Amino acid sequence: MSQTVLVVDDEQKLVDLVRAIMEKEGYNVVEAHNGYQAVEKVRESLPDAVLLDVMMPEMDGFEALKEIRQASNVPVIMLTVQATENDKVRGLELGADDYVAKPFDHRELASRVKAVLRRAALPSSVSRSEGELKIDDYLQIDFDKREVIANGKRQKLRPTEYKLLYHLVSNAGKLMSHEQLLTKVWGREYRDDEQLLRLYITYLRQKIEADPSHPKYILNERGLGYRFVDYRTPQS
Repeated sequence: MSQTVLVVDDEQKLVDLVRAIMEKEGYNVVEAHNGYQAVEKVRESLPDAVLLDVMMPEMDGFEALKEIRQASNVPVIMLTVQATENDKVRGLELGADDYVAKPFDHRELASRVKAVLRRAALPSSVSRSEGELKIDDYLQIDFDKREVIANGKRQKLRPTEYKLLYHLVSNAGKLMSHEQLLTKVWGREYRDDEQLLRLYITYLRQKIEADPSHPKYILNERGLGYRFVDYRTPQS
């Protein structure tokens, strides 16, 4: 069954262009022309991915993203002419999964959509995991159920956060380099984007650590990568 991509832009010519690119790749396409319509379409059409323009009248892409994230974890790629670092960080902090600058290469856009859809699914090996993992009395993880409980409270993680956590936990005690994590979670085309990795490590720490500023689970090896604490080894 074909996956559905929601394209949101107030310029019909750009919507038509993106529709042609996506349909050539075999996707169904739904369109919206402002932020309000985007939020409605996410709730009504349940798309598999969203291409969301930043600069739109009435409700811009950032505001629409806030509304979308209250209802859905659907992968969202922001489309913008002004792909500044501040805009990129703002979008990622609000829950965007990626950024593509206009004008974009047709193949790059198609590749980015495939990448976010791939990241939305956990690795197949998760289905053969050992069930619930009790890290300690504070933190429990069940990848089969996509469930993380910290301090007795269920934490809501986005698909990419689950995937990052999975790779860290399944290699507990081992140093994972920046490039390894970026390649496994986002794909080889992202292997140099250390800022993206740092942001998602921050998101995870905020959800699973008792004190994110002094983490005990996700440890940083400065300049090298990250290591999840070896919970299987008794701590002295």
